[in-house]
Amino acid sequence: MEQLNTEKITTPKLFILSGLFLVVFGLLFGIVGAFQYIIPGLFKEYLSFEKVRPLHVSSVIFWIIITAVGGTWTYILEYTQKKIYSSILIKIQLILFVFTFIAILISYFFGVFGGREYWEFPPLLALPIVLGWVLFIINFIKTIKTIKHHPVYVWMWFTGTVFFLFTFLESYLWIFPYFRNNVVNDMTIQWKSYGSMVGSWNMLIYGCSIYLMDKISGNKAYARSNIAFALYFTGLFNLMFNWGHHIYVLPTHNFIKHISYLVSMTELFIIGRIIYKWNSTLSEAKKNFYRSSYRFLAAADVWIFLNLLLAIMMSIPAINLYTHGTHITVAHTMGTTIGINTMLLLAIAYETLSNSCISFEPYKKLMKSGYWIANFSLFIFWISLIIAGILKSKWQMSTEQIPFAEMKEMLKPYFYSFLIAGTVLATGLIMVIYPLVKNQVLCILNTEGKQIEKTEL
Repeated sequence: MEQLNTEKITTPKLFILSGLFLVVFGLLFGIVGAFQYIIPGLFKEYLSFEKVRPLHVSSVIFWIIITAVGGTWTYILEYTQKKIYSSILIKIQLILFVFTFIAILISYFFGVFGGREYWEFPPLLALPIVLGWVLFIINFIKTIKTIKHHPVYVWMWFTGTVFFLFTFLESYLWIFPYFRNNVVNDMTIQWKSYGSMVGSWNMLIYGCSIYLMDKISGNKAYARSNIAFALYFTGLFNLMFNWGHHIYVLPTHNFIKHISYLVSMTELFIIGRIIYKWNSTLSEAKKNFYRSSYRFLAAADVWIFLNLLLAIMMSIPAINLYTHGTHITVAHTMGTTIGINTMLLLAIAYETLSNSCISFEPYKKLMKSGYWIANFSLFIFWISLIIAGILKSKWQMSTEQIPFAEMKEMLKPYFYSFLIAGTVLATGLIMVIYPLVKNQVLCILNTEGKQIEKTEL
């Protein structure tokens, strides 16, 4: 049996721990926002919906970014079996990210905005994020030295780091009048940058996931297989062009829309196939040994399948005309953000942080219950949004001109459904996250603990 870890927590693990705090904040703000959706004006004086929404969205996005970076650094060090090029640069990167994210959330609390959707904070606060990411790229390249002859996850990490910086800068082109003054070009660039940015952090997450799958299976062939590199190039193509389905309604070039449609048909298929094939090769013993991480990878596989079906439907132009701007888009976003990204990141977090100075055995039932609660409630949440989206799409395309208030009243049962499901979902995820955060905090505070043998969940 493996002994519990008595070493101090590393900087890469602090990235992941910071991400866990951020996702809890995001979940809590999401619950408040859901209540405000049902009860307009709730907490309006101190925490209005226009503040809660960016607090929720930014917290979740920052959770994805900082945890993906932490997982990437953790596995780079494991893979290379050598020290990072500069421990100072990675610490500066962490400090820049943490304090900037805190400053952004505080600015929302006080109603200080100035940006656009997803990045609604004042543009000046984007500068330390850019600086931190530049340090990330420099440190990464100096540590890896070359990407030649490396497995696919190294290529994914490299692509994700470079393209994130490019797309993040691209998302701020609106500050220049040349781009801002042309409405069509402005909207095209804005949605292009957002879509490609998601592809960039997916590269980091999927790279970490493939590394983790190799580690669990003990088979290094996956990361060097043809199907793995097919995933990489499909993901790269997706990163560059799949954003086009967001702008079907804009009068832009048709070839962009056609390419985007083709890419959309394959965007998640290959990674789903990799996880499925990997899953079928594991022995029961290895599944049990890494059971916590395996459980989240398995959940992500299911959600990849479900969101693939929804993504294919949404990417068909004739259907997209109806679904665009409805709750179906929100369902796809939530299914991807929680069902895929969050489940994969939790798999990484459990594999990385569970080796703490305190046993996880007392939390075994709590984590398992939280896992099932989160996934079942997420499915109800997802279905509720899809039904609400279908009804809204029928309303906005109807010739009967039914009043907006009447349409909203018709959707109320589904709003109550996703409110309840969302609250239960948040509860389940917090049950899953609590053991990781508590153990790491106690270990950081040097809480005394007996050196007992570690029982892996």
